[in-house]
Amino acid sequence: MTASPHQDSTDRDSPTTTTTLLPSYAIPIGLGLLAVPLLWVQLWLGGAIAVFALFLLYQTVTLRLVFTPIALEIYRGQTQIRQFPYQDWQLWELFWSPLPILFYFREVNSIHFLPILFQPAALRSELEARLPQAAADAQQPS
Repeated sequence: MTASPHQDSTDRDSPTTTTTLLPSYAIPIGLGLLAVPLLWVQLWLGGAIAVFALFLLYQTVTLRLVFTPIALEIYRGQTQIRQFPYQDWQLWELFWSPLPILFYFREVNSIHFLPILFQPAALRSELEARLPQAAADAQQPS
Protein backbone atom coordinates (compact mmCIF):
# COMPACT_ATOMS: atom_id res chain seq x y z
CA MET A 1 0.00 0.00 0.00
CA THR A 2 1.38 3.41 -0.95
CA ALA A 3 0.20 6.78 0.26
CA SER A 4 0.75 10.18 -1.28
CA PRO A 5 3.26 12.47 0.43
CA HIS A 6 0.54 14.03 2.57
CA GLN A 7 -1.49 11.01 3.68
CA ASP A 8 -0.81 8.59 6.49
CA SER A 9 -0.87 4.91 5.67
CA THR A 10 -3.18 2.72 7.69
CA ASP A 11 -0.64 -0.05 8.39
CA ARG A 12 2.07 1.60 10.49
CA ASP A 13 3.72 -1.69 11.57
CA SER A 14 4.85 -2.75 8.11
CA PRO A 15 8.04 -1.25 6.68
CA THR A 16 6.64 -1.94 3.19
CA THR A 17 4.18 0.95 3.52
CA THR A 18 4.66 4.67 3.07
CA THR A 19 4.08 6.82 6.14
CA THR A 20 4.00 10.61 6.45
CA LEU A 21 4.75 11.97 9.91
CA LEU A 22 2.43 14.55 11.41
CA PRO A 23 3.98 17.86 12.47
CA SER A 24 4.73 18.74 16.08
CA TYR A 25 4.72 22.42 17.01
CA ALA A 26 6.25 21.87 20.48
CA ILE A 27 9.75 23.19 19.75
CA PRO A 28 8.77 26.35 17.82
CA ILE A 29 6.06 27.24 20.33
CA GLY A 30 8.35 26.50 23.29
CA LEU A 31 11.09 28.70 21.87
CA GLY A 32 8.57 31.44 21.11
CA LEU A 33 7.33 31.36 24.71
CA LEU A 34 10.92 31.43 25.96
CA ALA A 35 11.66 34.47 23.80
CA VAL A 36 8.92 36.62 25.38
CA PRO A 37 10.46 37.03 28.86
CA LEU A 38 13.95 37.22 27.32
CA LEU A 39 12.83 40.26 25.33
CA TRP A 40 12.52 42.14 28.64
CA VAL A 41 15.92 40.99 29.92
CA GLN A 42 18.07 40.92 26.77
CA LEU A 43 16.33 42.45 23.76
CA TRP A 44 18.79 41.11 21.17
CA LEU A 45 18.82 37.58 22.65
CA GLY A 46 15.03 37.43 22.95
CA GLY A 47 14.69 38.78 19.41
CA ALA A 48 17.13 36.22 18.02
CA ILE A 49 15.30 33.36 19.73
CA ALA A 50 11.94 34.72 18.51
CA VAL A 51 13.21 34.87 14.91
CA PHE A 52 14.57 31.32 15.22
CA ALA A 53 11.20 30.17 16.62
CA LEU A 54 9.41 31.73 13.63
CA PHE A 55 11.85 30.02 11.25
CA LEU A 56 11.18 26.64 12.91
CA LEU A 57 7.44 27.29 12.83
CA TYR A 58 7.65 27.93 9.08
CA GLN A 59 9.65 24.72 8.62
CA THR A 60 7.12 22.77 10.70
CA VAL A 61 4.26 24.01 8.54
CA THR A 62 5.95 23.42 5.19
CA LEU A 63 8.16 20.31 5.60
CA ARG A 64 7.04 16.68 5.72
CA LEU A 65 9.03 13.54 6.45
CA VAL A 66 7.84 10.56 4.42
CA PHE A 67 9.07 7.05 5.20
CA THR A 68 8.88 4.91 2.06
CA PRO A 69 9.91 1.24 1.77
CA ILE A 70 13.39 2.25 0.53
CA ALA A 71 14.16 5.79 1.78
CA LEU A 72 13.34 8.70 4.04
CA GLU A 73 12.07 11.52 1.82
CA ILE A 74 11.68 15.17 2.74
CA TYR A 75 8.99 17.23 1.03
CA ARG A 76 8.28 20.95 1.00
CA GLY A 77 4.67 21.14 -0.10
CA GLN A 78 4.34 18.73 -3.03
CA THR A 79 8.03 18.96 -3.98
CA GLN A 80 10.53 16.35 -2.84
CA ILE A 81 13.67 18.19 -1.74
CA ARG A 82 15.82 15.33 -0.35
CA GLN A 83 15.93 11.55 -0.27
CA PHE A 84 18.00 9.42 2.12
CA PRO A 85 18.11 5.73 1.08
CA TYR A 86 18.11 3.43 4.13
CA GLN A 87 20.93 1.33 2.66
CA ASP A 88 23.30 4.30 3.23
CA TRP A 89 22.39 4.77 6.92
CA GLN A 90 24.91 3.74 9.56
CA LEU A 91 23.13 4.87 12.73
CA TRP A 92 20.46 7.20 14.08
CA GLU A 93 19.51 8.69 17.44
CA LEU A 94 16.91 11.00 18.95
CA PHE A 95 18.56 13.31 21.45
CA TRP A 96 17.22 13.95 24.85
CA SER A 97 14.71 11.23 25.66
CA PRO A 98 12.49 13.16 28.11
CA LEU A 99 11.81 15.80 25.47
CA PRO A 100 13.23 14.83 22.07
CA ILE A 101 14.54 17.96 20.37
CA LEU A 102 17.12 16.72 17.86
CA PHE A 103 17.17 13.88 15.33
CA TYR A 104 20.66 12.74 14.30
CA PHE A 105 21.52 10.20 11.62
CA ARG A 106 24.71 9.25 9.87
CA GLU A 107 24.98 8.03 6.32
CA VAL A 108 28.05 6.51 4.72
CA ASN A 109 29.41 9.90 3.57
CA SER A 110 27.61 12.46 5.71
CA ILE A 111 25.88 13.25 8.99
CA HIS A 112 22.57 15.05 9.49
CA PHE A 113 20.94 16.88 12.39
CA LEU A 114 17.27 17.84 12.20
CA PRO A 115 15.16 19.54 14.86
CA ILE A 116 12.25 17.33 15.82
CA LEU A 117 9.42 19.12 14.04
CA PHE A 118 7.40 15.91 13.80
CA GLN A 119 5.64 13.63 16.28
CA PRO A 120 8.61 12.14 18.21
CA ALA A 121 6.90 8.83 19.08
CA ALA A 122 5.92 8.23 15.45
CA LEU A 123 9.43 9.17 14.29
CA ARG A 124 11.02 6.69 16.72
CA SER A 125 8.53 3.98 15.75
CA GLU A 126 9.23 4.37 12.03
CA LEU A 127 12.99 4.44 12.56
CA GLU A 128 12.91 1.30 14.73
CA ALA A 129 10.75 -0.53 12.17
CA ARG A 130 12.83 0.46 9.14
CA LEU A 131 16.35 0.69 10.59
CA PRO A 132 16.56 -1.58 13.65
CA GLN A 133 20.25 -2.39 13.19
CA ALA A 134 21.20 1.30 12.99
CA ALA A 135 19.34 1.89 16.26
CA ALA A 136 21.13 -1.03 17.93
CA ASP A 137 24.49 0.31 16.75
CA ALA A 138 23.69 3.71 18.25
CA GLN A 139 22.97 2.16 21.66
CA GLN A 140 26.30 0.29 21.92
CA PRO A 141 29.05 2.05 23.89
CA SER A 142 32.08 3.16 21.89
